[in-house]
Amino acid sequence: MADEVQNEVEVQTYEVGDVVKATVTKVEDKHALVDFGYKIDGILPIGEISNVHIEKVADVISEGDELELKVIKVDEEDIVLSKKGIDNEKAYGDLEAKLNSKETFEVTIADVVKGGLVADVGVRAFIPASLVARHYVEDFSDYKGQTLKVKVEELDLEKNKVILSAKAVLDEEYEQSKKNRLSEIQVGEVLEGTVQRLTSFGVFVDIGDVDGLVHISELSWNRVESPTEVVNEGDKVQVKVLKVDADTGKISLSIKETQDSPWDKAISDIKAGDVVKGTVKRLVSFGAFVEIAPGVEGLVHISQIANRHIGTPGEVLKENQEVEAKVLDVDAAEKRISLSIRELLDDEVSKYAEEYKQDEQGGMGVTLGDMIGDQLKKLK
Repeated sequence: MADEVQNEVEVQTYEVGDVVKATVTKVEDKHALVDFGYKIDGILPIGEISNVHIEKVADVISEGDELELKVIKVDEEDIVLSKKGIDNEKAYGDLEAKLNSKETFEVTIADVVKGGLVADVGVRAFIPASLVARHYVEDFSDYKGQTLKVKVEELDLEKNKVILSAKAVLDEEYEQSKKNRLSEIQVGEVLEGTVQRLTSFGVFVDIGDVDGLVHISELSWNRVESPTEVVNEGDKVQVKVLKVDADTGKISLSIKETQDSPWDKAISDIKAGDVVKGTVKRLVSFGAFVEIAPGVEGLVHISQIANRHIGTPGEVLKENQEVEAKVLDVDAAEKRISLSIRELLDDEVSKYAEEYKQDEQGGMGVTLGDMIGDQLKKLK
């Protein structure tokens, strides 16, 4: 009788919340049995092993494993324990420290669910689809089993909410890579890039870890209304670096600067006094721009359009009209060419005046007013 009393005294009693160290003695599909010095083996249900879904107990634990567990139920027939309860307490403290320090760490993706990915970090952690990558991902199925670098994005202990972000790490790596790349790029160098995105004001070109902007005015020597006239997304292009701003990370590029300038040839071939043919490209309040070679425009000032007063260039000219003009001036430094249509009209009048003088001496009987008047009518 005394021995029985002694044995009863030696049996350890446990309460809900107690933490014990146990050894796995048997593994079933949906639970495991563990020995922790109690009169009966404890039960570790599959739902208390991990914070993420597992198919069977043997996928995560084996006989002989040493585990730290928490008591969650005690009665006369059995005692139930939890591994995830211990893991949760440890995990939250660790995650809070990682959140405060902005530490990068690795997780293995346990499951793919609607809206994102799930990882077991001692607690169930969720990576929303928008925080998985820097680009849009249509199918996340390949992510299961992968290891990702992440940061803690949000932590709410009361709601058992843990949000992780892989995108934050990728963004950080990109910014560092961009910073390194910016320090390498030199103004004036020519690089190969890939057209990434088209906008109304230009195109963004990937030149390796960084994007640069080719303004619409730098796409071609010809006038461009839309970037689609020159390039498409995915095109490989040669670009010249115009400017690098290390503070803002902005890079200005040019495609046209990698090509021969039509101005260089035009300026070497054209000189003051030449008569050129061209097409009226634009009418403005102060004159008309006439294209006299591909990508080369000269200005006919409103005072040089007609040999009479006009209020607007549109009184005499229209866009796409073919005209002849005389070169008044070529400014190579400013890449400007001044043209005159009036000079040719004046030349015509002078020519007919000279013809009249000769005819008068020959006694033809034609007045200067008759001749010049007829010719002016033809020139209008």
